[in-house]
Amino acid sequence: MSILSRNEILKLINKKELAFNPTLDELQLQTHSIDLRLGYTFMVPRRWKVTKNGREALVVNTSTTDDTKSYQPVELEEGQFFELLPGEFIITTTLERIKMPTSVMATLYPRSSLNRKGLSINLTGIVDAGYEGNLITPIENKNQQPVRIYPGERFCQLTFHEIAGDVKPGKSRWHKKDIVVGLLPEKDMKESELITTGNIRELKDDYKIKKTRSGKK
Repeated sequence: MSILSRNEILKLINKKELAFNPTLDELQLQTHSIDLRLGYTFMVPRRWKVTKNGREALVVNTSTTDDTKSYQPVELEEGQFFELLPGEFIITTTLERIKMPTSVMATLYPRSSLNRKGLSINLTGIVDAGYEGNLITPIENKNQQPVRIYPGERFCQLTFHEIAGDVKPGKSRWHKKDIVVGLLPEKDMKESELITTGNIRELKDDYKIKKTRSGKK
């Protein structure tokens, strides 16, 4: 699978098959990738809550990922910055909303300049064909000092790959949704329930891969 060059990326943008809002600037265009800028929304994990039992620690449940009740949203305004404390983990978004073509997928990578400052941007992953919305990015400060970051700075990059064959893009959890209000789709909520109750056999039976009319999966 080949990586699209700058010219090929610009062709998709000019044909309006690939779109960014706000639009890209010259500094974001690289030879075979696009730099993305940091947005204004930050989600800081809550550590505890008060219940009828008293003060209880909030436990991260990997089967119900990114439960918005477990995070405190921080919305910055123009001119403000965000300081990550040593060892602190947060979730943020890209400034740009992206609209992907149905014939192209993308891979997300951190920019090495932020890694060298002690920030671990653990966001390598796939951006699906047909996806629309901001990209969700986790950041961890592994420095022994606080690290200050600014909305608008370039912090990650996308490479684009053309897909061979026909695809029917699905809608991810964050498709056209804000990070603060994103909810688990019904199918993922059911998967989570089956996992946490130990019904793995039922899970596999319920989600068998269906065969097409030609007999192929």
